[in-house]
Amino acid sequence: MKMTLKNETVESVSDLLKAANLQFNSTHPGESTNRQPVHTVYGGAHLFRADTSQRIGNTALIHLKEYAPHFEIFAKALELNGYESLPAEKRDISKLAEQLRTDPKSVREKDTSAYIAVTVYDRVVEKLKREPVEDFRIDFEDGYGNRPDEEEDAHAIRTAKEVAKGMNENLLPPFIGIRIKPLTEELKLRSIRTLDLFISSLINITKVKLPKNFVVTLPKVTVPEQVSALGSLFEALERNTGLTPQSLKMELMVETPQSILDSNGNSALLNLVRAAKGRCIAAHFGVYDYTASSNITAAYQGMTHPTCDFARHMMQVALAGTGIRLSDGATNIIPVGPHRQIDGEPLTKSQVNENHKVVYKAWKLNYNDIRHSLKHGFYQGWDLHPSQLSVRYAAVYSFFLEGLEAASHRLKSFMDKAAQATLVGGVFDDAATGQALLNFFLRGISYGALTEKEATESGLTLEEIRLRSFKAILQGRQK
Repeated sequence: MKMTLKNETVESVSDLLKAANLQFNSTHPGESTNRQPVHTVYGGAHLFRADTSQRIGNTALIHLKEYAPHFEIFAKALELNGYESLPAEKRDISKLAEQLRTDPKSVREKDTSAYIAVTVYDRVVEKLKREPVEDFRIDFEDGYGNRPDEEEDAHAIRTAKEVAKGMNENLLPPFIGIRIKPLTEELKLRSIRTLDLFISSLINITKVKLPKNFVVTLPKVTVPEQVSALGSLFEALERNTGLTPQSLKMELMVETPQSILDSNGNSALLNLVRAAKGRCIAAHFGVYDYTASSNITAAYQGMTHPTCDFARHMMQVALAGTGIRLSDGATNIIPVGPHRQIDGEPLTKSQVNENHKVVYKAWKLNYNDIRHSLKHGFYQGWDLHPSQLSVRYAAVYSFFLEGLEAASHRLKSFMDKAAQATLVGGVFDDAATGQALLNFFLRGISYGALTEKEATESGLTLEEIRLRSFKAILQGRQK
């Protein structure tokens, strides 16, 4: 049948689409393939030392062993995968651990809850020993407070020296940065001075080198000009110190209603990111400042409040496909018992019991909050205390282990449908769903929740998984 449209019409429309499509692809390159930490630990600048991560890890491990010396207590406290006490015939913990080492898949098929309970606990312990902190933020804002200028100056210089020492002795976590005060009228000059002193002191010691994955966190953003101002300061610091252009990066705190909707009622987030001119790599949600700014009373401020869900969903919609990493906030209920030894005096039995009760309740609250974030597509969050780390990793690991079987089945079926479409010469136009399924395994491996062997249960080879692209996997299978 003869076509109606003329070639010049098709070419003209095609050219218009090409320009628009290329522009969209440049601003929405898709999810970053770089590693994303599962958490950011915030700590006051006055307390930071080069070995802070190691000390946090040791404290976290001691705390875990004190309140959950083996997997069963931990699993019951968190109610991992609906876990209940093991039947008598399965109480031989060492035997179950040996079975998991030799044939983990059969153990999982027989008793998923037991498998997840043991596996999560073992992986948490290993993580706390190997890499307890993934991202640390040296905090000059809420976790530091307002101090005399001389004191903050001294801390800015001292923390820079500690970071330089950490770089030299390989003590720093994989990601690190500082949080300055907001660039409001009241605090802008103090914030700029701290930034300048820290960066200048650091690179003077390290001979113009920054730590890997270094970032500056800008809190309480309300207008794009605050973001562009920080970018201008970065540019000047790079120019004056010899740092490579664009080497200084920032992340934005979304903790004011104005960072969600601007004064005209439009979504503000993309404009904030654009104001950074390529320097913004992440947006972190601040639960408590945001809820307070939204007139939520203190008793109801928390991670799962509906107003927080609204803000998080706005962040996801506005920044989808831009490559900006998203992070949730923190649970401010710390899993620490109320009673401590004084002058070496042992605690009474009732004090010990109360400590355990308080810790388990706080563990469960932290766990539920993290799982809420994960279900809403936020894979990173904040931790404020060593006692929260074991729960952070347990929540992340159990989330991926519980979803492994279903995700494997879905991806296998999806790959079969995609292969059928390409065999008959068609175009498989649901690559986004395929990539989302693949991302489950990529994230699980990256976070230490899944082993590479477990990920191959999806039907993909390790070589295919490492391609990180659903489209590339399909193209490879067509050859």
